Amino acid sequence: MNTTTARKLLMQERQRLERVRSGVVGELGGVAERVVVAESSGSDEHPADAGSERFEREKDMSIIVNVDVEIHEVDTALNRLADGSYGRCEICHRPIGEPRLRARPAARFCVSDQARVERSVRSA
Repeated sequence: MNTTTARKLLMQERQRLERVRSGVVGELGGVAERVVVAESSGSDEHPADAGSERFEREKDMSIIVNVDVEIHEVDTALNRLADGSYGRCEICHRPIGEPRLRARPAARFCVSDQARVERSVRSA
């Protein structure tokens, strides 16, 4: 894959992730406001409702953390593109393959090594 195509795919992925993050942050603001109002008011709101709101807020915060990690991975891939190491597996140093890079532009590993990494994480 040429550098221009790779940069375009990475930037598109980064923009997509930023949109996801903005949407979740927007939702989180609304949920947080409802939780604060519910907790501070003497309303007849059922405790389970406040618990559900709190759960949704924590879920959204978890999504934001995961999206931030993915944005960092894209930024790291852009750095690899700049230094010439983009598109090579970080373990075996073989080319990753264009179909995989098109599907996952920030991929760090070839399919075989990605599977090994995932197995080792699950068994740890």
